[in-house]
Amino acid sequence: MSAEQELLKQIIEKAWNEPDFKAKLLANPKAAIQEAFNVSVPDDINVTAVEETSKSFYLVIPPAPQEGSVDDVNSMW
Repeated sequence: MSAEQELLKQIIEKAWNEPDFKAKLLANPKAAIQEAFNVSVPDDINVTAVEETSKSFYLVIPPAPQEGSVDDVNSMW
């Protein structure tokens, strides 16, 4: 598991277990992550936190590969 994946796992677990952190994360993700994990997100990176429910699902489309091909997309799965 990469460092980013591990951090994401920790953020999600903390949000599930701590309602105050979850509220901060939804309101101001960068500040919540900085405060809870001492991780600074660069100013040029935008972070949006949303909460899925049983009736909502968010599909995140990553940036296209520079020299994209079907093989590049298949390697993501």
